Amino acid sequence: MPTTKDRVMYAADTAKPYVGRAIYDAEFRDSLRAAFTAARAIYEELSRQRGVGSIATSVATDEDIHGNLRRAVKELRQAADRIQAREQKKSHTFRNVMLILTGVAIGVFFNPLTGPKARRLVTRRNGSSDGYAPTSANGSA
Repeated sequence: MPTTKDRVMYAADTAKPYVGRAIYDAEFRDSLRAAFTAARAIYEELSRQRGVGSIATSVATDEDIHGNLRRAVKELRQAADRIQAREQKKSHTFRNVMLILTGVAIGVFFNPLTGPKARRLVTRRNGSSDGYAPTSANGSA
């Protein structure tokens, strides 16, 4: 059974990337600050009222509270999305270029019109006259 120290170390290791992003990501901090500001405005408006009934009525009918609540939720979602981002989007340019080049090569080599000439050209440039790569005396390439 894991000890308390093991659980704390595991929790710290798990939280470390999130804390790092929170420290260095200005957009995350801005979203969190805006959400806090909107929540504070809601709190200040509701704290002036007495009784659960009047507070509930204000929450249900006051458009300022609705707007601040929507803003707080939106900002918190943005902050959560920023901090949970695992990796930046990777560029797939190299992969896409290789796929296109492979497709073109397959098209050239297996096309009935250009294929035989292209295959002969490649085998000639590789130094093989019979269409196969030269082998050593023991049969390996």
